[in-house]
Amino acid sequence: MFWKRKSKAGPLGEQGHHAIPEGRRVYAIGDIHGRNDLFGQIIDLIRADHEARGPAELTIILLGDLVDRGPDSASVVERALELKREFPDTRLLIGNHEECFLAALTGDVRRLRYFMRIGGDTTIRSYWGDDEGFEMASFDEVAERLPKLVPSHHVDFLGNGEDLIEIGDFAFVHAGVRPGVPLEKQDRADLRWIRDDFLDHMGDHGKMIVHGHTITAYPDEQANRLGIDTGAFKSGTLAALGLEADARWFLFARDADARSG
Repeated sequence: MFWKRKSKAGPLGEQGHHAIPEGRRVYAIGDIHGRNDLFGQIIDLIRADHEARGPAELTIILLGDLVDRGPDSASVVERALELKREFPDTRLLIGNHEECFLAALTGDVRRLRYFMRIGGDTTIRSYWGDDEGFEMASFDEVAERLPKLVPSHHVDFLGNGEDLIEIGDFAFVHAGVRPGVPLEKQDRADLRWIRDDFLDHMGDHGKMIVHGHTITAYPDEQANRLGIDTGAFKSGTLAALGLEADARWFLFARDADARSG
């Protein structure tokens, strides 16, 4: 369940080599995985940071994996939906966990079993509202009832997410890209699931790739990519990347355990 990869000591890209268009500011938030408490904190940090830096056109990008593993997936999805009211240009990338969640909502028991194996049981509990009843339910019963418990606007929101977002010299994806394949020809499965073939490649991808999906203790800054999945569900730390012109910076929301660790 918990994939952790050590950051390689690769060369950092020159910040001046990759830029966001003038007048625009972008915040990308790493994998939330049901940690609504940290999600609320990181939005507060982004709100304060954005105000302190002065006027700019604002984009917030959620890098996917809003759900699973942590305790409050339903609340995370609802907060993400509400975020668009305050910050209209809030964009969602579909992670592999959203893909599996949506598949489990089809009533297919086999897909439900797989979803639960990768941490989907916590997502189901967050919508079920009755832990004892959930524990007593069979897979068939869960497969039948779950689609009725998840609000249609949650399903629509997750299902209408994107797989690739390009802004200036940056491309934002959930998992990564297939080396050697142009961005416009990337396979959806790679954008949501790829790991080692992408992480081990040190060559240029055409743009600086910002991604989540693979957990590192700190943001993983390489010459060709920036990974910001800090394992919020287990580490208690959620990371966000800020970008403006040729500058970049990080914000971190931490729970009490992470702050004292």
